[in-house]
Amino acid sequence: MKKIILSFALSTFALAGNTAAQEQQVQMFPLSDVRLLDSPFKHAQEQNLAYIMAMEPDRLLAPFLREAGLEPRTESYGNWESTGLDGHIGGHYLSALSLAYAATGDSQARERLQYMLDELKRAQDKNGNGYLGGIPGGAAIWQQIAEGEIDADLFTLNGKWVPLYNIHKIFSGLRDAYLYTDNRQALDMLVKLSDWGTRLVSKLSDSQVQQILKSEHGGLNEVYADVAAITGKSKYLDVARRLSHREILQPLEQRRDALTGLHANTQIPKVIGYKRVGDLAGYSDWQEAAEYFWREVVEHRTVAIGGNSVREHFHDRGDFSSMVSDVEGPETCNTYNMLKLTRLLYQTDPDTRYIRYYERALYNHILSSQNPDTGGLVYFTPMRPQHYRVYSQPDQAMWCCVGSGIENHSKYGEMIYAHRGGELFVNLFIPSTLNWKEKNLSLSQTNHFPDEDTTTITLDSDASFTLQVRQPVWVSGARLSIHINGKPFAYSAKPSGYIPISREWKAGDRVEIKLPMHPQLEQLPDGSDYYALLYGPVVLAAKTQPFADEKLDFFADDSRMGHIASGPMCSLEAAPLFVSDSHDFLDKLRRLPGSRLRFAAPKELHTQSDDDLELIPFFRLHESRYMLYWPFSTPQQLAKRQRKNAEADKTRLALETITIDKVAPGEQQPEADHFFAGENTEAGVHKGRHWRHASGWFSYRLKDPKGEASKIRITYYGLDNNRNFDILANGVELAQVSLNGGEGDTFFTVDYPIPDAVREKNRDGIIELKFAAQPGSVAGGIYGVRLLRETARE
Repeated sequence: MKKIILSFALSTFALAGNTAAQEQQVQMFPLSDVRLLDSPFKHAQEQNLAYIMAMEPDRLLAPFLREAGLEPRTESYGNWESTGLDGHIGGHYLSALSLAYAATGDSQARERLQYMLDELKRAQDKNGNGYLGGIPGGAAIWQQIAEGEIDADLFTLNGKWVPLYNIHKIFSGLRDAYLYTDNRQALDMLVKLSDWGTRLVSKLSDSQVQQILKSEHGGLNEVYADVAAITGKSKYLDVARRLSHREILQPLEQRRDALTGLHANTQIPKVIGYKRVGDLAGYSDWQEAAEYFWREVVEHRTVAIGGNSVREHFHDRGDFSSMVSDVEGPETCNTYNMLKLTRLLYQTDPDTRYIRYYERALYNHILSSQNPDTGGLVYFTPMRPQHYRVYSQPDQAMWCCVGSGIENHSKYGEMIYAHRGGELFVNLFIPSTLNWKEKNLSLSQTNHFPDEDTTTITLDSDASFTLQVRQPVWVSGARLSIHINGKPFAYSAKPSGYIPISREWKAGDRVEIKLPMHPQLEQLPDGSDYYALLYGPVVLAAKTQPFADEKLDFFADDSRMGHIASGPMCSLEAAPLFVSDSHDFLDKLRRLPGSRLRFAAPKELHTQSDDDLELIPFFRLHESRYMLYWPFSTPQQLAKRQRKNAEADKTRLALETITIDKVAPGEQQPEADHFFAGENTEAGVHKGRHWRHASGWFSYRLKDPKGEASKIRITYYGLDNNRNFDILANGVELAQVSLNGGEGDTFFTVDYPIPDAVREKNRDGIIELKFAAQPGSVAGGIYGVRLLRETARE
């Protein structure tokens, strides 16, 4: 039934009279028709199901019941679930349970999903207007917005932390409960919620709608397009158009990359929505804008594991230095959304370049983002040499990457296979079974990839169709070999694309595909001397232990910033470094004996280690410091390189050792983590640096748990002029500042000593730092805030 409705909606809105376009559409198999077989992916799926079932539904439901005026059965979770983003994990949880049931058929997942829906229905019914959300004080802010009272910033809307982003999760959860489990109660609740949202914006002008979209809002345009497709009602597509952020869309329509400095994961869901609306409404310019975005991000802003961004923001595409120096590397949520966009693009254009990216990101970022022993999930994956990751725990961490993470590991079956007419596409070499109901066909794919380079497809029934086998670009010599029932199959060589095999298939037919691989180097996209090592699509990495007897805690606590691996950083110049006269040194790597993929990098190839380094797939490397991107130098350049970089790295590390806390003004998560508040304030990017200023005021809560802070360091821009403001700490005046433009075209810092009066008011280890504009002037711009101790901690 769902397929019929969706197909009808597509033909009604987008492809009416365009039979050729419909025929080109590649159809994805329902997740319930694909089952994983033994592999790292199946293990991850099982661990994820256990993690999901360890979460307590009543704690996730508490914000929704509370906001509806009902008594929760227990207290809500802490962390992000009780500091302003209350309820966002609850929406993800509906999606996660739906996906888990579709992927495994687990009855407990379906029962828990029904319990969640029943309780949420109680809250929705009590609200009486279709609304459903856990946002603290949500009813009041929605009333303000409906009346045109709008105060929007990058991550706040009418004083609340991204409420549109938050509510998007419950929209998506209800949609997924219907699409993946055919739950009609979820559909009814989704339609009621969609009608509430339609009424919310009905009286707002287009400019007012665009104003609220300044605040992060997830993929609201996508979900409204989906509701239009499900119901066949064009009114929801109209809302989807209105909820599409033009400020981001327009440069993409002009084929202009204006992404530098933007919060990355805010933009990707918008683009998914542009693609979805474009497909349904037949807007070719929106479809092309989505493809342009994908190409710019994947080809120019993505690292080897398939992730992007530093500290959640797109950096300059020509300068990846922050990717190497910072510990807040690619965010898992970004890749979660990039895979969704990739899947949509592939459906309308089955080009294997989409599968190439999808495979790379799936193996190296998504699979690696789960702790295989605990099911814990990763927020940031540092590319910085010899740093590490931290993992969530089901009763504590409630970050966005936990929400998307509990969905990720039930979706591995989505892209393994696809079909179009009489064609069956084999996209990914993941052990699995497929039940192609329309053809009354079932098959299995078995392998030990990437430990072995052969995959075997076995037909379990008779059928006539064309098997389209993907030929990856990473196959050695641009050629793979195929044997059918033991006999070689001849085909025309091609560097990528699909190899068609058309025949009358019989039950028991076996297709053996050999996928030869060899180690390869991949340079950072900006051309700097950092390289990742790959074997086929798999990134290789090495465990390191630069500090003897170091005991790191790899599991995040419940603090607001517990998702950041905040342990000591290692000097970049102390990291292992490949040294060779040329890049041809990879032939010196030795495959180690055993069934699992392992290589030894001989000690003569690198510095900083007297032993061989062992390279393993990154998805198998956990609870350790690691090398993923490797510096490279020729012997002749080595000394010069070390001299050039050592001083800069020494200065950076010295600053970090005296830093107690820091804020990057204008960057979403650092500000949210420090409980940003303000009035009449704006943020932006200048010369690649984020800033915030205000004609009113803005403030942060800095953490000084041991009361050891001695000064606050503020970064300014030298040409800011006629800006007069006060800096207060815990209500005590720290300084009166006048920026007069006299420092020139540069950034500079000023240290402000912290008086005793501030320390006396330092309650609970918090210093409230406030920037307040003097009458008729502006406070800021502020480009950086650091809370410093006098000397490095022992």
